[in-house]
Amino acid sequence: MKKRIGALLLVGVLAVGTLSGCGLAKKDEGSKESSGDDKAITIAASAAPHAEILEEAKALLKEEGIDLEITVFSDYVQPNVVVDGDEFDANFFQHLPYLENFNEERGTKLVSAGGIHYEPLGIYPGKKKSLDEVEKGDVIAVPNDTTNEARALLLLEDNGIIKLKEGAGINATVNDIEDNIKGVEILELEAAQIPRVVDEQAFSILNGNYALEAGFSVKKDALVYEEADSEAAKTYVNIIAVKAGNEESAKIKKLVEVLKSDKITEFINEKYDGAVVPFTE
Repeated sequence: MKKRIGALLLVGVLAVGTLSGCGLAKKDEGSKESSGDDKAITIAASAAPHAEILEEAKALLKEEGIDLEITVFSDYVQPNVVVDGDEFDANFFQHLPYLENFNEERGTKLVSAGGIHYEPLGIYPGKKKSLDEVEKGDVIAVPNDTTNEARALLLLEDNGIIKLKEGAGINATVNDIEDNIKGVEILELEAAQIPRVVDEQAFSILNGNYALEAGFSVKKDALVYEEADSEAAKTYVNIIAVKAGNEESAKIKKLVEVLKSDKITEFINEKYDGAVVPFTE
């Protein structure tokens, strides 16, 4: 597998970690404070694909009289903190289950302003190249944040590697493994770290955005992945998140409208070859 692992894969601090280790890199020059008018939107985003999609949307928003100011973050915590703290208008990096869990754990008051796309979670080969080779003692790396770990475990269950307790669903943890059918070892790591250690484990499960940043193609490199028409696609759609009460603002509605437009849909389909799938209601 081809890997391009660079500065964007600075270790980020996820929902279960602390805030002190977060990374931030400016994408646009300008204010990092929430805009008080309808002529500018400040938004925090993951590098790929979120910031790339937003960059494509800038010109379309400019035609509507709105300046989009994008700042790239390398973690899953600070983008929510800065929106809840009114430093940014919105963020674009997460799915709704993650947001809801973050609100519960952190006491933030963030809501979805609209679903934009879906990124299939995939199982990628490392020391072993086929799931037919899975055997007792093999290490499989999974994201350690609450919602993405459950998602990874469900994918392992779907492929006959483990069996979860009935009803575990999107809240599943390693403690919900009822039957470790293949006798594998589940290694819980921060999602941003996993692409860096793919070759050290038998298999790894990667979040879509980190797979993209590391140069992996879900269609070409993943052994299996969540299907675009699956329940997971509806559950884990990536959203524009804002502080509660701001989802009805004219500029946020325009942002969502542009991101769901035919032009952006076409851009996503052409650029990401199935690694990012536009979401339709």
